[in-house]
Amino acid sequence: MAKLNPYLNFDGTAEEAFNFYKSVFGGEFVGGVMRMGDAPGTENLPEDEKRRVMHVALPVGGDLLMASDIVPSMGHKLTVGNNNYISIFPESREEADRLFGALSQGGTVEMPMADQFWGDYFGSFQDQFGVYWMINYSARQESK
Repeated sequence: MAKLNPYLNFDGTAEEAFNFYKSVFGGEFVGGVMRMGDAPGTENLPEDEKRRVMHVALPVGGDLLMASDIVPSMGHKLTVGNNNYISIFPESREEADRLFGALSQGGTVEMPMADQFWGDYFGSFQDQFGVYWMINYSARQESK
């Protein structure tokens, strides 16, 4: 079976965002932070783009949250939208509340954490970096 991991793009804020996510989830970056300027053929990039993140990965549970920055001088454009969400399934209501509170700080709450008609404890928001998140705790998880 294939494994799926979310991969995010940023416009120069990948490192700041991932340091923030690391403060929420803990752990260390897998392989450190790779920079655009470390890649062959990037000698002509503007200095500020050489410092942008080529790749960063943070373990979250048994999964990886990964990202990079776009490179405007190569014609890349970032379009932030609500077409992608990272959906987290915490192991308790308390962890759901902790993650929601920490990640949504400085962002925009779409749905506050609340018991939903389908039986789960759920909330959604856009964080301060424009990334959309869903937190979904199911009491049915405890009985497994």
